[in-house]
Amino acid sequence: MYGHTHGYGRESIALQREVNVVNIPEGTPGTLPAGHIVTLYQSLGGNFTVTTEWGYMVRIAGEDADALGKEPPALGNLANGTDPGTVERNAWEILKTIFDPEIPVNIVDLGLVYHCGVRPREDGLNDVHILMTLTAPGCGMGPVLQYDAEAAVKNLPGVGDVRVEVVFDPPWSRDRMSEVAKLQLGMI
Repeated sequence: MYGHTHGYGRESIALQREVNVVNIPEGTPGTLPAGHIVTLYQSLGGNFTVTTEWGYMVRIAGEDADALGKEPPALGNLANGTDPGTVERNAWEILKTIFDPEIPVNIVDLGLVYHCGVRPREDGLNDVHILMTLTAPGCGMGPVLQYDAEAAVKNLPGVGDVRVEVVFDPPWSRDRMSEVAKLQLGMI
């Protein structure tokens, strides 16, 4: 069964308060008024993708879950420790909680993350450098996904500076997707 926590449950919800949204795929900000009826399209990676009464698709951030009458999502399988190896494992783990709002597959399984490097600093923190791409160069959600990746990794224990670079060389192709992603999208 497709529940209300992930996947494609078509649940209609009246917003409990005005809420900030990001329009998909343009990536432009906006707001929806209290009482507006939205239809939940996807709630993966801590954000909610909904369609509005007018048929537009928008994203509502996890910290605004209360506007939908939902709980903010909890983070799962993070290891304890702040050594570079643990920070790198946790960075990959947290990147798996970030989803392209239009595709029910995380950015790691989609093959959008090319590199995640960790460099220890003298103060005991670690700098993280991430190279990622987008499914299409003109994707308006690029800066949003880039921000999500940076914010998620920055909140990990032991992390100092985070730099997320979006690159288009090599270009993304379906070959970069994991078997899991291909299965989820019905491509196998």
